[in-house]
Amino acid sequence: MKRAAGVEGVTVNAPRVDEQDEILTPAALAFVAALAREFEPRRRELLAARAQRQTEFDAGALPDFLTGTWSVREGDWHGPAIPPDLRDRRVEITGPTDRKMVINALNSGASAFMADFEDSNTPTWQNLIGGHVNLIEAIEKTIELQTPEKTYRLVERPAVLLLRPRGWHLPERHVLVDGAPVSGSLFDFGLYFYHNARRLIEHGSGPYFYLPKLESHLEARLWNDVFNFAQDALRIPRGTIRATVLIETILAAFEMDEILHELRDHSSGLNAGRWDYMFSIIKKFRNRPEFMLPDRAQVTMTVPFMRAYTELLVKTCHRRGVHAMGGMAAFIPSRKDPQVNDAALARVREDKQRESHDGFDGTW
Repeated sequence: MKRAAGVEGVTVNAPRVDEQDEILTPAALAFVAALAREFEPRRRELLAARAQRQTEFDAGALPDFLTGTWSVREGDWHGPAIPPDLRDRRVEITGPTDRKMVINALNSGASAFMADFEDSNTPTWQNLIGGHVNLIEAIEKTIELQTPEKTYRLVERPAVLLLRPRGWHLPERHVLVDGAPVSGSLFDFGLYFYHNARRLIEHGSGPYFYLPKLESHLEARLWNDVFNFAQDALRIPRGTIRATVLIETILAAFEMDEILHELRDHSSGLNAGRWDYMFSIIKKFRNRPEFMLPDRAQVTMTVPFMRAYTELLVKTCHRRGVHAMGGMAAFIPSRKDPQVNDAALARVREDKQRESHDGFDGTW
């Protein structure tokens, strides 16, 4: 169902869902539309640059450190001070934004919870709108869920909240700005920032983000410009936002210093997104048989190319005074089989002990 949204040039192409009017206010949609009009041309240029680089790799090129940014890599500079509530990130947990997940994650005892509009979220219209409602209520500490078995509500001191919007390559087809689907990144970020930036500040926290799937420092520059535009628009001081970048593509691994430098007023670290990193290698070198990887079980974090990636990430972050975050342990415990559970927990423990020994400041 297409309908005008009460904002010039904005169309909502989705059936109405509960509490939609609370999220898609005219002012919030106007804010998202302003982001789209300002930054959509650059987003398209960067996606075209991704396609061009893929053509070069298919023709035999290899990624390398950039010659034009040598001074950035060798320069003596640091990221911003870490906000007090974001200094302890030893254990982070992540999951989608459904009500039960949000409550349980914030109550888990983890240092921080990354609410996810990306990989773990199915981007149905109900999930998107409901997720934003849940996050507003979580920040206000009014979120609650009643089931026949239990009432779920937040503990007195829940985990610190971070948000992961979708990557630059993903559109949000339910919302059109001037006839074109809005970027999923700008939609997720824009609605969350518009509704919650001041709420978070008033509660002694701030608008903290994880940025996924970046492939270059120019994509980080785009995010930094989005942050400055958004903060200026809402009259929030620049540098209030903090963002941790997931290094989960082979290309970003060669530009870690540059990515931090582009975000240097907003950076809170890098995260070793190991599973997507492996996928990135497979995807980028899909036509190169010499890059064929063995079974995933054999590609552990101790193989040389994965060690090189994580060691450089830790070194880069600590040189710049920001957090180095370890990746997600993909071992699922079982409540029904104690032996499966014991084996899974032993592997998680081994993985996290390795990350701690390597110098990571925290982990998923």
